[in-house]
Amino acid sequence: MYTDLILPPGQYRNGTDMQSAGRWRDGNLVRWHEGTMQPVGGWRQRTEFEGKCRGCVAWRDEIRERRIAAGTAGALKVSTGGGVVYDITPAGLVAGLVDARLNTGFGGGYFGSGTYGNARPDNGNYTEATTWSLSAWGEYLLACSVADGKIYQWELDGAVPASQLSNAPVDNLGVFVTAERFVFALGASGDPRQIKWSDREDNTEWTPATTNEAGDYRLETNGQIMCATAVPGQTLILTDREAFRAEYLGPPFVHGFERVGSACGAISRQAVASVGSQAIWMGRNGFFAYLGGGVEPIPSEVSDYVFSDMNMAQASKVAAVANEQFNEVWWFYPSAASVENDRYVSYNYAEGHWSTGEMARTTGADQGAFRYPLWFGSDGFVYDQEVGQITGAEPFAESGPLRMGQGNGVFSATQFIPDEKTQGQVQLTFKSRLYPNGDEAETGPFSAAEPTNIRVTGRQIRLQVEGVANTDWRFGAPSILVQQRGRR
Repeated sequence: MYTDLILPPGQYRNGTDMQSAGRWRDGNLVRWHEGTMQPVGGWRQRTEFEGKCRGCVAWRDEIRERRIAAGTAGALKVSTGGGVVYDITPAGLVAGLVDARLNTGFGGGYFGSGTYGNARPDNGNYTEATTWSLSAWGEYLLACSVADGKIYQWELDGAVPASQLSNAPVDNLGVFVTAERFVFALGASGDPRQIKWSDREDNTEWTPATTNEAGDYRLETNGQIMCATAVPGQTLILTDREAFRAEYLGPPFVHGFERVGSACGAISRQAVASVGSQAIWMGRNGFFAYLGGGVEPIPSEVSDYVFSDMNMAQASKVAAVANEQFNEVWWFYPSAASVENDRYVSYNYAEGHWSTGEMARTTGADQGAFRYPLWFGSDGFVYDQEVGQITGAEPFAESGPLRMGQGNGVFSATQFIPDEKTQGQVQLTFKSRLYPNGDEAETGPFSAAEPTNIRVTGRQIRLQVEGVANTDWRFGAPSILVQQRGRR
């Protein structure tokens, strides 16, 4: 009899292989959009920034000229819409680290602690990889490197470097411009819990007085401030433990602060993305969303896979980018075998499903000022993303076990009827087993025909769909012809 293979969109990668039965389990460079599997868009090199950029912003000036700025461990650069790159590194910038460091070597722990062959305990000094927070102040750029701590302003002249913002606090962890045009210094003046802000519309006035709205506030937290982002009518501030919201109240208090979530801290300073009316971010072992009321954990069907194989020593490199045209947030992170971002996990917040794969990106900005999303590669280039079709890689998705009947008998599959938008743009491979942990036999690949004659035997069958390179394929709900053969 023919059996429809209707698998829910998204991947399921938690727990054991059998727990993903009837779901898509593995994949790379594919997404499910409006219920249909398809490849993600391609990319093309735009221009070279040199070095690994961690933090960027794209904006337009008052005459609608486009710019994108990004920072590396020791430099700050900006590119025009035409691809001309200017080095605007401030004079005297304190360079930071390309990679995070944990001193658990000589002098970093206690003599005799730990056992041979086991991971060293977390008792050394940790220095995170250097990231930048960048915001547009009108048409000007504000920037702060976590390693340097000063707030800099750049006023659009490519021949003039960014310069230190007058009167602003130093030894900060970041900078953020609110919707009301206050400049927030995060972790200000060496206090990782402190927020200081300038006068409204005057980013050089930082001394509180009855004639201005400058001020400061110290968050009630045992952690440190990581980052801030905008949600409608509020500024969301994330520490490495909690979430706080700041609301503009007007004089005399200016801003009100309230804790809106606990045990939901950000894993890195680039871990959050604002999309529509919400903020979504990655924590140390889960994902969270804030829609203006309180923080809610996001159930994730891939968290086991992501967090069990992440290089936590380099977690400060985790970078979130929004891709609103497909209702997605992507996070790039380093796998356990890598010191650099080499994988991604993406979440479709409109449909509630997840995808994983491999891509080397370090930061990015969504489309808006530019036609396409701009994502920075670990090779130092910025890429136009979602451009045409993928070349040089073959997107694929692989299902978990597909059990015929109750899985207590042996079945033979002899025909497969594909469901494609354009037939012939995917190839099919079948993998079969008699037992969940038994040897797997592979059959194929087959070029999909109608029907596709196959010969696969087992108690469970796994389907792999691989797109033909440089095609914009779609894959829907196919059918398979199976016959029961008995229990052995």
